[in-house]
Amino acid sequence: MKILNAAQIREIDRYTIEHEPIDSIDLMERAARKCYEWIRRRFKKKRHVRVFCGMGNNGGDGLVVARMLAGTGYKTTVYKVLHSETASDDFLVNEKRLSGVKNLHYEDIREGENFPAIEPGDLVIDAMLGSGLSRPLEGLLADVVRHINASGAPVVSIDFPTGLFCEDNRQNEPKNIIRADYTLSFQLPKLAFMFASNEQYLGSWYLIDIGLHPEAIQAATTRHFYLQASEIRNLYRPRKKFAHKGHFGHAYLMAGSYGKAGAAVLAARAALRTGVGLLTVQIPSAGYGVIQTAVPEAMCVPDEQPHFISEVADLEGYNVIGTGPGLNTHDQTARALKLLIQNTSVPMVLDADALNILADNLTWCGFLPKGSVFTPHPGEFDRLAGKSANEHDRFEKAVELAHRFQVHIVLKGAHTMVVSPDGRCFFNSTGNPGMATGGSGDVLTGMIMGWLAQNYSPLHSCLMAVYLHGRAGDLAANRKGYEGLTAGDIIEQIPKAIKTTLRY
Repeated sequence: MKILNAAQIREIDRYTIEHEPIDSIDLMERAARKCYEWIRRRFKKKRHVRVFCGMGNNGGDGLVVARMLAGTGYKTTVYKVLHSETASDDFLVNEKRLSGVKNLHYEDIREGENFPAIEPGDLVIDAMLGSGLSRPLEGLLADVVRHINASGAPVVSIDFPTGLFCEDNRQNEPKNIIRADYTLSFQLPKLAFMFASNEQYLGSWYLIDIGLHPEAIQAATTRHFYLQASEIRNLYRPRKKFAHKGHFGHAYLMAGSYGKAGAAVLAARAALRTGVGLLTVQIPSAGYGVIQTAVPEAMCVPDEQPHFISEVADLEGYNVIGTGPGLNTHDQTARALKLLIQNTSVPMVLDADALNILADNLTWCGFLPKGSVFTPHPGEFDRLAGKSANEHDRFEKAVELAHRFQVHIVLKGAHTMVVSPDGRCFFNSTGNPGMATGGSGDVLTGMIMGWLAQNYSPLHSCLMAVYLHGRAGDLAANRKGYEGLTAGDIIEQIPKAIKTTLRY
Protein backbone atom coordinates (compact mmCIF):
# COMPACT_ATOMS: atom_id res chain seq x y z
CA MET A 1 0.00 0.00 0.00
CA LYS A 2 1.37 3.38 -0.99
CA ILE A 3 2.04 6.22 1.44
CA LEU A 4 1.44 9.47 -0.43
CA ASN A 5 1.85 13.13 0.43
CA ALA A 6 -0.97 15.68 0.70
CA ALA A 7 -0.51 17.03 -2.83
CA GLN A 8 -0.73 13.54 -4.32
CA ILE A 9 -3.89 12.78 -2.37
CA ARG A 10 -5.49 15.99 -3.63
CA GLU A 11 -4.60 14.95 -7.18
CA ILE A 12 -6.18 11.53 -6.65
CA ASP A 13 -9.34 13.25 -5.35
CA ARG A 14 -9.41 15.35 -8.50
CA TYR A 15 -8.85 12.35 -10.76
CA THR A 16 -11.63 10.41 -9.01
CA ILE A 17 -14.06 13.29 -9.47
CA GLU A 18 -13.23 13.52 -13.19
CA HIS A 19 -12.98 9.83 -14.06
CA GLU A 20 -15.47 7.97 -11.86
CA PRO A 21 -17.15 10.37 -12.54
CA ILE A 22 -18.59 11.84 -9.35
CA ASP A 23 -19.34 15.35 -8.18
CA SER A 24 -17.02 16.59 -5.45
CA ILE A 25 -19.98 17.15 -3.13
CA ASP A 26 -20.99 13.50 -3.58
CA LEU A 27 -17.45 12.26 -2.94
CA MET A 28 -17.51 14.29 0.28
CA GLU A 29 -20.84 12.70 1.20
CA ARG A 30 -19.43 9.23 0.59
CA ALA A 31 -16.30 9.85 2.65
CA ALA A 32 -18.21 11.41 5.53
CA ARG A 33 -20.75 8.58 5.58
CA LYS A 34 -17.95 6.08 6.13
CA CYS A 35 -16.74 8.17 9.07
CA TYR A 36 -20.26 8.50 10.44
CA GLU A 37 -20.71 4.72 10.29
CA TRP A 38 -17.44 4.18 12.15
CA ILE A 39 -18.42 6.69 14.86
CA ARG A 40 -21.91 5.28 15.24
CA ARG A 41 -20.54 1.77 15.84
CA ARG A 42 -18.31 2.95 18.68
CA PHE A 43 -20.09 5.75 20.52
CA LYS A 44 -23.52 5.63 22.15
CA LYS A 45 -26.17 8.28 21.62
CA LYS A 46 -26.00 9.46 25.22
CA ARG A 47 -22.90 11.48 24.37
CA HIS A 48 -23.17 15.11 23.31
CA VAL A 49 -21.27 15.29 20.00
CA ARG A 50 -19.41 18.56 19.39
CA VAL A 51 -18.18 18.93 15.81
CA PHE A 52 -15.51 21.60 15.21
CA CYS A 53 -15.36 22.53 11.54
CA GLY A 54 -12.89 24.61 9.60
CA MET A 55 -14.06 26.39 6.46
CA GLY A 56 -12.50 24.13 3.85
CA ASN A 57 -13.38 20.67 2.66
CA ASN A 58 -12.31 19.00 5.90
CA GLY A 59 -14.88 21.20 7.58
CA GLY A 60 -17.36 20.12 4.91
CA ASP A 61 -16.72 16.51 5.89
CA GLY A 62 -17.46 17.44 9.46
CA LEU A 63 -20.76 19.08 8.51
CA VAL A 64 -21.90 15.90 6.74
CA VAL A 65 -20.92 13.75 9.74
CA ALA A 66 -22.80 16.13 12.05
CA ARG A 67 -25.93 16.01 9.88
CA MET A 68 -25.90 12.21 9.82
CA LEU A 69 -25.30 11.88 13.56
CA ALA A 70 -28.06 14.34 14.41
CA GLY A 71 -30.36 12.59 11.95
CA THR A 72 -30.01 9.33 13.86
CA GLY A 73 -30.65 10.81 17.30
CA TYR A 74 -27.31 12.10 18.55
CA LYS A 75 -27.41 15.46 20.31
CA THR A 76 -25.06 17.39 18.05
CA THR A 77 -23.54 20.85 18.09
CA VAL A 78 -21.56 22.20 15.15
CA TYR A 79 -18.97 24.91 15.72
CA LYS A 80 -17.89 26.83 12.64
CA VAL A 81 -14.38 28.12 13.36
CA LEU A 82 -14.10 31.42 11.49
CA HIS A 83 -10.39 31.27 10.69
CA SER A 84 -10.85 32.53 7.11
CA GLU A 85 -12.92 35.10 5.29
CA THR A 86 -14.11 32.54 2.73
CA ALA A 87 -15.31 28.95 2.77
CA SER A 88 -15.04 26.23 0.13
CA ASP A 89 -17.99 25.69 -2.18
CA ASP A 90 -18.68 22.20 -0.82
CA PHE A 91 -18.58 23.53 2.73
CA LEU A 92 -21.22 26.12 1.86
CA VAL A 93 -23.48 23.53 0.21
CA ASN A 94 -23.33 21.28 3.26
CA GLU A 95 -23.84 24.22 5.59
CA LYS A 96 -27.17 24.88 3.86
CA ARG A 97 -28.13 21.21 4.21
CA LEU A 98 -28.05 21.54 8.00
CA SER A 99 -31.14 23.74 7.92
CA GLY A 100 -34.02 22.11 9.77
CA VAL A 101 -32.07 19.07 11.00
CA LYS A 102 -33.36 17.97 14.40
CA ASN A 103 -31.06 17.46 17.40
CA LEU A 104 -28.55 19.87 15.84
CA HIS A 105 -27.37 23.24 17.13
CA TYR A 106 -25.05 25.53 15.13
CA GLU A 107 -22.63 28.16 16.47
CA ASP A 108 -19.84 30.37 15.13
CA ILE A 109 -16.50 30.64 16.94
CA ARG A 110 -14.66 33.93 16.51
CA GLU A 111 -11.37 35.36 17.68
CA GLY A 112 -11.65 36.99 21.10
CA GLU A 113 -14.93 35.32 22.09
CA ASN A 114 -15.41 32.73 24.82
CA PHE A 115 -15.14 29.17 23.61
CA PRO A 116 -17.90 26.63 24.35
CA ALA A 117 -17.58 24.44 27.42
CA ILE A 118 -16.67 20.82 26.64
CA GLU A 119 -17.41 18.13 29.20
CA PRO A 120 -15.18 15.05 29.56
CA GLY A 121 -18.17 12.87 28.69
CA ASP A 122 -18.78 14.64 25.37
CA LEU A 123 -17.43 13.47 22.04
CA VAL A 124 -15.40 15.93 19.97
CA ILE A 125 -15.16 15.58 16.19
CA ASP A 126 -12.14 17.43 14.79
CA ALA A 127 -12.79 18.53 11.20
CA MET A 128 -10.91 21.79 11.10
CA LEU A 129 -8.03 21.41 8.64
CA GLY A 130 -7.17 17.85 7.53
CA SER A 131 -3.83 16.87 6.02
CA GLY A 132 -2.77 19.85 3.92
CA LEU A 133 -1.11 21.99 6.60
CA SER A 134 2.48 23.12 5.97
CA ARG A 135 3.18 25.60 8.79
CA PRO A 136 2.46 25.63 12.55
CA LEU A 137 -0.97 26.80 13.64
CA GLU A 138 -1.44 30.21 15.14
CA GLY A 139 -4.27 32.54 16.08
CA LEU A 140 -7.84 31.27 16.41
CA LEU A 141 -7.21 27.71 15.23
CA ALA A 142 -4.33 27.27 17.68
CA ASP A 143 -6.50 28.60 20.51
CA VAL A 144 -9.35 26.21 19.64
CA VAL A 145 -6.93 23.26 19.46
CA ARG A 146 -5.58 24.02 22.94
CA HIS A 147 -9.14 24.41 24.27
CA ILE A 148 -10.16 20.98 22.90
CA ASN A 149 -6.99 19.31 24.21
CA ALA A 150 -7.64 20.68 27.69
CA SER A 151 -11.21 19.35 27.80
CA GLY A 152 -10.47 15.71 28.54
CA ALA A 153 -13.16 14.62 26.06
CA PRO A 154 -12.41 11.86 23.54
CA VAL A 155 -11.52 13.26 20.11
CA VAL A 156 -12.07 11.75 16.66
CA SER A 157 -10.12 13.49 13.88
CA ILE A 158 -11.54 13.29 10.38
CA ASP A 159 -8.75 12.32 7.96
CA PHE A 160 -5.96 13.93 10.00
CA PRO A 161 -5.49 15.73 13.34
CA THR A 162 -5.64 19.50 12.95
CA GLY A 163 -2.20 21.04 13.32
CA LEU A 164 -0.18 17.95 12.41
CA PHE A 165 1.93 17.95 9.25
CA CYS A 166 1.45 15.07 6.82
CA GLU A 167 5.15 14.12 6.78
CA ASP A 168 7.89 16.00 8.64
CA ASN A 169 6.89 17.54 11.99
CA ARG A 170 10.33 18.58 13.21
CA GLN A 171 9.50 22.29 12.91
CA ASN A 172 5.96 21.99 14.22
CA GLU A 173 4.57 23.42 17.47
CA PRO A 174 3.42 20.50 19.68
CA LYS A 175 1.01 22.46 21.87
CA ASN A 176 -0.96 23.57 18.80
CA ILE A 177 -1.73 20.07 17.49
CA ILE A 178 -4.96 18.20 18.25
CA ARG A 179 -4.40 15.18 20.47
CA ALA A 180 -6.88 12.78 18.93
CA ASP A 181 -7.90 9.47 20.44
CA TYR A 182 -8.89 8.19 16.99
CA THR A 183 -7.90 9.28 13.49
CA LEU A 184 -10.00 8.20 10.50
CA SER A 185 -7.63 8.48 7.55
CA PHE A 186 -9.12 8.58 4.06
CA GLN A 187 -8.03 5.62 1.89
CA LEU A 188 -4.26 5.69 2.54
CA PRO A 189 -1.91 6.17 5.50
CA LYS A 190 0.32 9.21 5.86
CA LEU A 191 4.05 9.15 6.57
CA ALA A 192 3.48 10.89 9.92
CA PHE A 193 1.54 7.83 11.09
CA MET A 194 4.72 5.75 11.12
CA PHE A 195 6.57 7.62 13.88
CA ALA A 196 6.04 7.00 17.60
CA SER A 197 6.42 10.69 18.41
CA ASN A 198 3.11 11.35 16.62
CA GLU A 199 1.11 8.72 18.51
CA GLN A 200 0.09 11.35 21.07
CA TYR A 201 -1.67 13.27 18.28
CA LEU A 202 -3.04 10.38 16.23
CA GLY A 203 -4.24 7.98 18.90
CA SER A 204 -5.44 4.81 17.19
CA TRP A 205 -5.71 5.37 13.46
CA TYR A 206 -7.91 3.59 10.94
CA LEU A 207 -8.01 3.58 7.17
CA ILE A 208 -11.41 4.50 5.74
CA ASP A 209 -11.95 3.32 2.15
CA ILE A 210 -13.77 6.16 0.41
CA GLY A 211 -13.53 4.71 -3.08
CA LEU A 212 -10.76 6.83 -4.58
CA HIS A 213 -10.00 5.80 -8.15
CA PRO A 214 -7.61 2.80 -8.25
CA GLU A 215 -6.00 3.94 -11.50
CA ALA A 216 -4.94 7.21 -9.88
CA ILE A 217 -3.52 5.42 -6.87
CA GLN A 218 -1.64 2.99 -9.09
CA ALA A 219 -0.16 5.81 -11.16
CA ALA A 220 1.11 7.78 -8.15
CA THR A 221 4.84 7.43 -7.52
CA THR A 222 6.35 7.12 -4.07
CA ARG A 223 9.27 5.66 -2.16
CA HIS A 224 7.16 4.99 0.94
CA PHE A 225 4.94 1.94 1.44
CA TYR A 226 2.79 0.32 4.13
CA LEU A 227 3.12 -3.48 4.10
CA GLN A 228 -0.06 -5.52 3.71
CA ALA A 229 -0.73 -9.27 3.60
CA SER A 230 -1.62 -9.17 -0.11
CA GLU A 231 1.83 -7.84 -0.95
CA ILE A 232 3.52 -10.61 1.02
CA ARG A 233 1.39 -13.25 -0.69
CA ASN A 234 2.55 -11.95 -4.07
CA LEU A 235 6.17 -12.61 -3.11
CA TYR A 236 5.71 -16.22 -2.05
CA ARG A 237 6.88 -19.10 -4.25
CA PRO A 238 5.02 -22.36 -3.43
CA ARG A 239 7.13 -25.45 -2.80
CA LYS A 240 7.12 -28.13 -5.46
CA LYS A 241 6.16 -31.74 -4.78
CA PHE A 242 9.64 -33.16 -5.41
CA ALA A 243 11.53 -30.51 -3.44
CA HIS A 244 14.17 -31.61 -0.92
CA LYS A 245 16.15 -29.85 1.81
CA GLY A 246 18.91 -28.90 -0.62
CA HIS A 247 16.48 -26.66 -2.47
CA PHE A 248 15.92 -24.46 0.60
CA GLY A 249 19.44 -23.42 1.40
CA HIS A 250 22.08 -23.90 4.07
CA ALA A 251 22.35 -21.07 6.60
CA TYR A 252 25.27 -20.43 8.93
CA LEU A 253 24.65 -18.66 12.26
CA MET A 254 27.54 -17.33 14.35
CA ALA A 255 26.04 -16.30 17.67
CA GLY A 256 26.09 -16.57 21.45
CA SER A 257 28.48 -15.92 24.31
CA TYR A 258 28.63 -16.81 28.00
CA GLY A 259 25.18 -16.21 29.49
CA LYS A 260 23.63 -15.48 26.06
CA ALA A 261 23.35 -18.87 24.40
CA GLY A 262 19.59 -18.34 24.43
CA ALA A 263 19.88 -15.68 21.73
CA ALA A 264 21.50 -18.22 19.42
CA VAL A 265 18.76 -20.73 20.24
CA LEU A 266 16.00 -18.25 19.39
CA ALA A 267 17.56 -17.18 16.08
CA ALA A 268 18.22 -20.80 15.12
CA ARG A 269 14.71 -21.99 15.95
CA ALA A 270 13.20 -19.05 14.03
CA ALA A 271 15.28 -19.82 10.94
CA LEU A 272 14.13 -23.44 11.02
CA ARG A 273 10.48 -22.48 11.53
CA THR A 274 10.77 -20.17 8.52
CA GLY A 275 11.77 -23.03 6.26
CA VAL A 276 15.57 -23.10 5.90
CA GLY A 277 16.73 -26.44 4.47
CA LEU A 278 19.84 -26.83 6.63
CA LEU A 279 21.22 -24.81 9.52
CA THR A 280 24.67 -24.81 11.11
CA VAL A 281 25.29 -22.87 14.32
CA GLN A 282 28.71 -21.77 15.53
CA ILE A 283 28.64 -21.12 19.26
CA PRO A 284 31.23 -20.91 22.07
CA SER A 285 32.07 -24.45 23.15
CA ALA A 286 30.31 -24.06 26.51
CA GLY A 287 27.06 -23.66 24.57
CA TYR A 288 27.47 -26.81 22.48
CA GLY A 289 25.15 -28.88 24.67
CA VAL A 290 22.61 -26.07 24.76
CA ILE A 291 22.26 -25.94 20.97
CA GLN A 292 22.29 -29.72 20.52
CA THR A 293 19.53 -30.06 23.13
CA ALA A 294 17.38 -27.01 22.40
CA VAL A 295 17.69 -27.11 18.60
CA PRO A 296 18.33 -30.74 17.63
CA GLU A 297 17.49 -30.01 13.99
CA ALA A 298 20.56 -27.76 13.71
CA MET A 299 24.16 -28.82 13.20
CA CYS A 300 26.64 -27.26 15.59
CA VAL A 301 30.24 -26.07 15.25
CA PRO A 302 31.73 -25.35 18.70
CA ASP A 303 34.27 -22.54 18.89
CA GLU A 304 37.62 -23.30 20.49
CA GLN A 305 36.82 -20.69 23.16
CA PRO A 306 34.24 -21.71 25.79
CA HIS A 307 32.72 -18.27 26.45
CA PHE A 308 32.94 -16.24 23.25
CA ILE A 309 33.40 -16.54 19.49
CA SER A 310 37.06 -16.32 18.50
CA GLU A 311 37.37 -17.85 15.04
CA VAL A 312 35.70 -18.33 11.69
CA ALA A 313 34.80 -21.83 10.56
CA ASP A 314 35.04 -23.10 7.00
CA LEU A 315 32.39 -21.12 5.09
CA GLU A 316 32.12 -23.42 2.08
CA GLY A 317 28.61 -24.46 1.15
CA TYR A 318 26.53 -21.79 2.90
CA ASN A 319 24.28 -19.37 1.03
CA VAL A 320 23.51 -16.97 3.89
CA ILE A 321 25.33 -16.03 7.08
CA GLY A 322 23.78 -14.53 10.19
CA THR A 323 25.62 -13.13 13.15
CA GLY A 324 25.10 -10.92 16.17
CA PRO A 325 22.52 -12.44 18.53
CA GLY A 326 24.13 -12.76 21.97
CA LEU A 327 27.56 -12.35 20.34
CA ASN A 328 29.41 -10.06 22.79
CA THR A 329 32.01 -7.48 21.68
CA HIS A 330 35.18 -9.22 22.89
CA ASP A 331 38.31 -8.19 20.95
CA GLN A 332 38.75 -11.70 19.54
CA THR A 333 35.09 -11.76 18.53
CA ALA A 334 35.55 -8.47 16.69
CA ARG A 335 38.54 -9.92 14.81
CA ALA A 336 36.49 -12.99 13.95
CA LEU A 337 33.71 -10.78 12.58
CA LYS A 338 36.22 -8.91 10.43
CA LEU A 339 37.49 -12.20 8.99
CA LEU A 340 33.92 -13.36 8.44
CA ILE A 341 33.15 -10.23 6.40
CA GLN A 342 36.36 -10.54 4.41
CA ASN A 343 36.00 -14.25 3.66
CA THR A 344 32.43 -14.55 2.48
CA SER A 345 30.61 -13.48 -0.65
CA VAL A 346 27.07 -14.55 0.40
CA PRO A 347 24.57 -12.15 2.01
CA MET A 348 25.00 -11.53 5.72
CA VAL A 349 22.37 -10.65 8.32
CA LEU A 350 23.97 -8.57 11.07
CA ASP A 351 22.21 -7.88 14.37
CA ALA A 352 22.91 -6.77 17.92
CA ASP A 353 26.59 -7.01 18.91
CA ALA A 354 27.69 -7.51 15.30
CA LEU A 355 26.32 -4.03 14.64
CA ASN A 356 27.88 -2.67 17.83
CA ILE A 357 31.26 -3.94 16.62
CA LEU A 358 30.69 -2.39 13.19
CA ALA A 359 29.79 0.93 14.84
CA ASP A 360 33.41 1.10 16.06
CA ASN A 361 34.77 -0.08 12.71
CA LEU A 362 32.65 1.53 10.01
CA THR A 363 35.29 1.04 7.32
CA TRP A 364 34.52 -2.70 7.45
CA CYS A 365 31.08 -1.94 6.01
CA GLY A 366 32.72 -1.29 2.65
CA PHE A 367 33.64 -4.98 2.44
CA LEU A 368 30.21 -6.39 3.23
CA PRO A 369 28.86 -8.87 0.68
CA LYS A 370 26.18 -7.67 -1.71
CA GLY A 371 22.66 -8.14 -0.35
CA SER A 372 23.61 -7.86 3.32
CA VAL A 373 21.08 -6.76 5.95
CA PHE A 374 21.37 -4.72 9.16
CA THR A 375 18.66 -5.29 11.80
CA PRO A 376 19.20 -2.59 14.46
CA HIS A 377 16.91 -1.32 17.15
CA PRO A 378 17.05 2.51 17.52
CA GLY A 379 19.92 2.46 20.02
CA GLU A 380 22.06 0.21 17.83
CA PHE A 381 21.23 2.31 14.80
CA ASP A 382 22.29 5.52 16.57
CA ARG A 383 25.63 3.91 17.40
CA LEU A 384 26.08 3.20 13.70
CA ALA A 385 24.82 6.48 12.24
CA GLY A 386 25.23 8.98 15.07
CA LYS A 387 22.71 10.25 17.61
CA SER A 388 19.38 11.30 16.14
CA ALA A 389 17.48 14.24 17.58
CA ASN A 390 14.14 12.68 16.66
CA GLU A 391 12.59 9.86 14.68
CA HIS A 392 12.43 11.77 11.41
CA ASP A 393 16.18 12.40 11.66
CA ARG A 394 16.71 8.68 12.24
CA PHE A 395 14.48 7.86 9.27
CA GLU A 396 16.52 10.10 6.96
CA LYS A 397 19.80 8.72 8.31
CA ALA A 398 18.58 5.17 7.63
CA VAL A 399 17.92 6.06 4.00
CA GLU A 400 21.38 7.63 3.71
CA LEU A 401 23.16 4.74 5.45
CA ALA A 402 21.44 2.08 3.33
CA HIS A 403 22.56 3.90 0.20
CA ARG A 404 26.07 4.58 1.49
CA PHE A 405 26.85 0.96 2.36
CA GLN A 406 24.46 -0.63 -0.19
CA VAL A 407 22.73 -2.68 2.51
CA HIS A 408 19.14 -3.24 3.51
CA ILE A 409 18.32 -1.77 6.92
CA VAL A 410 15.55 -3.23 9.07
CA LEU A 411 15.01 -0.55 11.71
CA LYS A 412 12.92 -2.18 14.40
CA GLY A 413 9.97 -0.50 16.08
CA ALA A 414 6.17 -0.41 16.22
CA HIS A 415 6.13 0.02 12.42
CA THR A 416 9.44 -1.71 11.67
CA MET A 417 10.94 0.00 8.64
CA VAL A 418 12.75 -1.81 5.82
CA VAL A 419 15.01 0.54 3.84
CA SER A 420 16.48 -0.65 0.55
CA PRO A 421 19.72 0.71 -0.94
CA ASP A 422 17.71 2.53 -3.63
CA GLY A 423 15.87 4.59 -1.00
CA ARG A 424 12.53 2.80 -0.86
CA CYS A 425 11.04 2.50 2.63
CA PHE A 426 8.51 -0.11 3.72
CA PHE A 427 6.69 0.26 7.04
CA ASN A 428 5.20 -2.82 8.68
CA SER A 429 1.51 -3.11 9.55
CA THR A 430 1.72 -6.11 11.90
CA GLY A 431 2.99 -6.50 15.46
CA ASN A 432 2.01 -5.31 18.92
CA PRO A 433 3.48 -3.95 22.20
CA GLY A 434 3.82 -7.45 23.63
CA MET A 435 6.71 -8.01 21.24
CA ALA A 436 8.78 -5.46 23.17
CA THR A 437 10.53 -8.29 24.98
CA GLY A 438 14.03 -9.74 25.06
CA GLY A 439 14.79 -12.07 22.16
CA SER A 440 12.16 -10.77 19.76
CA GLY A 441 14.89 -9.26 17.57
CA ASP A 442 16.83 -12.54 17.56
CA VAL A 443 13.72 -14.23 16.18
CA LEU A 444 13.52 -11.65 13.37
CA THR A 445 17.18 -12.20 12.49
CA GLY A 446 16.56 -15.93 12.17
CA MET A 447 13.51 -15.38 9.99
CA ILE A 448 15.38 -13.10 7.58
CA MET A 449 18.11 -15.75 7.34
CA GLY A 450 15.46 -18.37 6.65
CA TRP A 451 13.99 -16.57 3.64
CA LEU A 452 17.40 -15.57 2.29
CA ALA A 453 18.53 -19.19 2.47
CA GLN A 454 15.53 -20.14 0.32
CA ASN A 455 16.87 -17.81 -2.37
CA TYR A 456 14.44 -14.96 -1.95
CA SER A 457 16.00 -11.59 -2.75
CA PRO A 458 17.35 -9.55 0.18
CA LEU A 459 14.49 -7.06 -0.07
CA HIS A 460 11.80 -9.72 -0.34
CA SER A 461 13.39 -11.69 2.52
CA CYS A 462 13.26 -8.62 4.74
CA LEU A 463 9.66 -7.79 3.83
CA MET A 464 8.41 -11.34 4.33
CA ALA A 465 10.29 -11.78 7.61
CA VAL A 466 9.20 -8.45 9.06
CA TYR A 467 5.53 -8.88 8.17
CA LEU A 468 5.34 -12.53 9.28
CA HIS A 469 7.31 -11.82 12.47
CA GLY A 470 4.69 -9.23 13.40
CA ARG A 471 1.87 -11.55 12.36
CA ALA A 472 3.29 -14.34 14.54
CA GLY A 473 3.52 -11.84 17.39
CA ASP A 474 -0.13 -10.90 16.91
CA LEU A 475 -1.18 -14.55 16.98
CA ALA A 476 0.87 -15.09 20.13
CA ALA A 477 -0.64 -12.01 21.79
CA ASN A 478 -4.13 -13.28 21.07
CA ARG A 479 -3.29 -16.33 23.18
CA LYS A 480 -0.95 -14.91 25.82
CA GLY A 481 -1.75 -11.21 26.08
CA TYR A 482 0.89 -8.51 25.85
CA GLU A 483 2.56 -8.86 29.22
CA GLY A 484 2.86 -12.65 29.07
CA LEU A 485 4.27 -12.82 25.54
CA THR A 486 7.82 -14.13 25.08
CA ALA A 487 10.11 -14.49 22.06
CA GLY A 488 9.57 -18.24 22.21
CA ASP A 489 5.83 -17.68 21.83
CA ILE A 490 6.50 -15.77 18.62
CA ILE A 491 8.54 -18.67 17.23
CA GLU A 492 5.77 -21.15 17.97
CA GLN A 493 3.34 -19.06 15.91
CA ILE A 494 5.60 -18.64 12.85
CA PRO A 495 4.14 -21.67 11.02
CA LYS A 496 0.57 -20.46 11.54
CA ALA A 497 1.54 -16.93 10.53
CA ILE A 498 3.04 -18.23 7.30
CA LYS A 499 0.15 -20.56 6.53
CA THR A 500 -2.64 -18.07 7.23
CA THR A 501 -0.93 -15.18 5.46
CA LEU A 502 0.15 -17.07 2.38
CA ARG A 503 -3.08 -19.13 2.29
CA TYR A 504 -1.75 -22.46 1.16
